[in-house]
Amino acid sequence: MRARRKPFADQVFYFIGYFLLGMFTLAIIIPIFYVLVASFMDPTVLQNKGITFDFSKWSTDAYRRVFENRMIWVGFRNSIIYSVSFTIVSVGVTVLAAYPMSKKDLVGKKIFNTFFIITMFFGGGLVPTYLLISNLNMLDSIWAIILPNAFNVWNMILARTYYQSIPAELREASSMDGASEIVHFFKILFPICKPIIAVLALYQFVGMWNSYFDPMIYLNNAEMQPLQLVLRSILIQNTPEPGMIADIEGLAEMAKIAELLKYSTIVVSSIPLLIMYPFFQKYFDKGIMVGSVKG
Repeated sequence: MRARRKPFADQVFYFIGYFLLGMFTLAIIIPIFYVLVASFMDPTVLQNKGITFDFSKWSTDAYRRVFENRMIWVGFRNSIIYSVSFTIVSVGVTVLAAYPMSKKDLVGKKIFNTFFIITMFFGGGLVPTYLLISNLNMLDSIWAIILPNAFNVWNMILARTYYQSIPAELREASSMDGASEIVHFFKILFPICKPIIAVLALYQFVGMWNSYFDPMIYLNNAEMQPLQLVLRSILIQNTPEPGMIADIEGLAEMAKIAELLKYSTIVVSSIPLLIMYPFFQKYFDKGIMVGSVKG
């Protein structure tokens, strides 16, 4: 039996969809490919001729300069510590807040929900936050990076929606077996919530790994700076200053070094995320979609 042919309108719709998806994919792949190849090329050749696959023009000097810097390894260590700690604290706080908010019989649910929503649109600002952290003696400490942004309302809403998609009969069954709310949450509900936990962990880890503004404000000790701040410092230190214009050779050399380091630092800072994402991919789609449609 021959397969039924799709209507012409559906074929056009699918063609447009696949075409746009292909263009979107290329818009992601081409810049990544360009940065990766450019990180191995001599800056002068790159500026004059662009990308070339003449391997005699390639060099690993940029990566050598980056990895010979001790602060790169210090930044890697700090970023891993901050990102992992922040992810654990943030996901823990988020799922614990989302569970009671998913209950229909929670007393004061509307008040809590309004309070959470307000914080999504209004904040105290940088100066009051800095004064608060300073008064709590958290400057130049890991807590200044982890605690202020540990709770994310949007992530709580995602987790709450996921909890609401789980059949209520599961709680009724555990209640009949004598399980308390704590036992039900940690021994029954928690194991089946791996998809949404993985999604929240990925969101928070990526956000903290790419963060540089908060560490720049709250951390003055260079030994505590994360990777993104270290890479930023390297690029700024190798950027010519206005007072150096008289030295043309020095100006050209420092500009060359800055261009040389620019692409390699992008690759170095992106590698951990590219390695981590495939392990979370199997949970990602399910964690996002489950709970989006309820019948």
